[in-house]
Order: sequence, then C-alpha cells, then structure tokens
Amino acid sequence: MPLSAIEADVVKKAPQIEGLMPAFHKRWSARSFAEREVSSDVLKQVFEAARWAASSNNEQPWRFIVGRRGDSTWEKINASLSPGNKRWARKAPVLMLGTTLARFSKNGAENRYALYDLGGAVSYLTLQAAALGLTTHQMAGFDHESMRAAFAIPPEYVLGAAIALGYQGEPAALGDEELIVRETTPRSRKPLGEFVFSAWGQPAEL
Repeated sequence: MPLSAIEADVVKKAPQIEGLMPAFHKRWSARSFAEREVSSDVLKQVFEAARWAASSNNEQPWRFIVGRRGDSTWEKINASLSPGNKRWARKAPVLMLGTTLARFSKNGAENRYALYDLGGAVSYLTLQAAALGLTTHQMAGFDHESMRAAFAIPPEYVLGAAIALGYQGEPAALGDEELIVRETTPRSRKPLGEFVFSAWGQPAEL
C-alpha cells in the first residue's frame, strides 16, 4: 500500500541539521499535486522571494512566464513538456518557465552569469514555496523550440527550467507504480567531503 502524502513528506524531507533554516528541511520535489489552487497572494510571495535574489551587476536578468490551470499560458507550457513530465505535471495548479537575458542591458555585453543568476532566483523561489507549505518540481524535460515559439521568447533570452508548483497530493493519485516509488523513496546527498575542497580533490577540513 503506497504511503500517504503525510508519510511521503516525512520520508522525503532532508534530515534536521542544527542551524539550517527550516525551509531547507522542508523542500523536496513532489510529483503528485492536490486539487487545491494556489492563491494570488501566495503566488506573489513566491515571486517576491525570487525578486530579491543576488545577480551579477544587479542585472536581475530572470524573466518568468507563469500560467495557472485553465488559462492559455498553462496550456502552452504543458503542451511543450516531455511525455514523461506530462504524466504528472498535468495536475499542477501552476506551471512556469524560467528564462534569463544573456546580455547585460546596459551595454549589450555577454552576461556569462545569467543562468547562474536565474538559478539563484529559482532557489529563493523554491525555498519560499516550501516555507509556505507548497511543493515545486523543476523540469529539464521540455521542447525548447516549442516553448520559445509558443511565447515568442526573444533569441537573447536563454531558457532555464520549467517548474510545477502547488500543494502536495497523495502519491497513489499518480496512478503509476514507477512514479509512486520515486515519490516515496528517501533522498540522499553526497557528503561534504566530495564537493567542498581546500585543493582540487582534497576535502576541506570543516
């Protein structure tokens, strides 16, 4: 019998680590979404968090396209998703796409940190969502050309990830054994020594 949403949430949460903000513990990428809609006030708070992310030269190059279930924007984003993501994202009340301007607006020079900055803004967004009791799932699986054409996105903008956002649903509602297993299997992360170095390949002493 599949775990309930509450049980899956417990399994998926990061371990409690002293000193870390609660949102880091709460955030994980669910695929099952409840029928509950996301209010405009809550959605605005999520984007306010993204607004205050750091960026190179304070360029704030990110641009988000956001659709709510039932509107044409949501339908266009959903239509461009890969078949694997459509299996579950079709129930998300909010679908969005992150893009970023790859040139500095002040002089047209290449902004090599545009995607880095978009990632920072999305990290803020996902953590704020977690703090508000929402779940987010970022997706690389979509047709970039279809998405670009659907919204007439200018060529100077680079596409980041598509993101599903909403409230966590019951794992069993996914109706797919593979997805249910992924929804209820504990997560793991590499130890700090594998990516925090004092010299290349040499773990830093922390």
